Formats: sequence, structure tokens, C-alpha cells
Amino acid sequence: MKIKNLTAFVAVVDAGMHAPRAAQALGVPLASIHSSLEKLEDEVGHPLIGRDVSPWRLTPAGELLLDEARRRIADSPASAPPRTTGGGKAKASKGTGRAPIVKGQPKPYKKRQGR
Repeated sequence: MKIKNLTAFVAVVDAGMHAPRAAQALGVPLASIHSSLEKLEDEVGHPLIGRDVSPWRLTPAGELLLDEARRRIADSPASAPPRTTGGGKAKASKGTGRAPIVKGQPKPYKKRQGR
């Protein structure tokens, strides 16, 4: 079982069985919460949350998994934030453009060569 899926499951339970609040607490999209729950249910083989009633409720399988999920999350090593690599192509600085022409001063840029 992936820690990410277990974390989503525990977050939904801790948010009072309210998936949007759990998604906001984890900082992930709501669709990610639903897909994590579906993957976890497929892996376990039983529905964990009864969604057929208006306030969602934990099923007996969900109650059994809740303690196990909390223990596994606590035992897992703290994940470091993902390292970001230097990405993208380096771009040359284009400067700030031409300097303004001041009357009586030489032009601040070279003249183009004529044909």
C-alpha cells in the first residue's frame, strides 16, 4: 500500500468524511483524493467508505484499515520535499534596450553598415 493513498484515506476520515476539506488540507486536487481512495479500495478488495448515504461513513473494513494506516504513516520515514533541478534552457540577457538619444551627444549605438 502506498503511503500517499493511506494519507488521503486518513485525511478524509480526519476531515469528518469530507473529501473537499481533506483535499484542501493536503494541498492536492479533489480528483486526486478520489482516485487514491479508489486505488486503496481496489488493493484491499473491500469498500472502505460507504458513499451511498448522505454523510459518508466508514465500513467495517475501513475501520480496521484506519488504525493500520495511521500506524504505517507514523512508521514511514519523513519524506523530504522533492528536489527541483535546474530546468529549462539558459537565455541570454537582452539588456534594457537602447539608451535614449540626447541632443548634442554622440549616438549611443553603432550605426549600421550601409551597402
